[in-house]
Amino acid sequence: MPSSSTFASSSSLFHIVPLDRGATGRYAMDACYLCGKPLPRNLDIFMYRGDAPFCSEECRGVQMDMDEARERINTNAILKERAARNEQRRGTPSTQHNVTCASNVPVAS
Repeated sequence: MPSSSTFASSSSLFHIVPLDRGATGRYAMDACYLCGKPLPRNLDIFMYRGDAPFCSEECRGVQMDMDEARERINTNAILKERAARNEQRRGTPSTQHNVTCASNVPVAS
């Protein structure tokens, strides 16, 4: 197995440490985080959240949109859980269910 320094480009300004400590020779900056396209060393790399490289503004934008959607979903789930807990504490049901008795008279449960 070649040493990790074998994989480093001599034209690179930084020595890039492999994510897997050299087990496969693949570096964090070798491919687009979203599409996996190889990242050429002589072109711009679009970064997001400090450590995720992208081949284009489009790929970075798609990832940003997915992260924002995930955040909205998580936030909505948290808000729903809080509302349910608050209703339980107050003793008020979140929805009112009508139950029909044998005499066909609706009764709130």
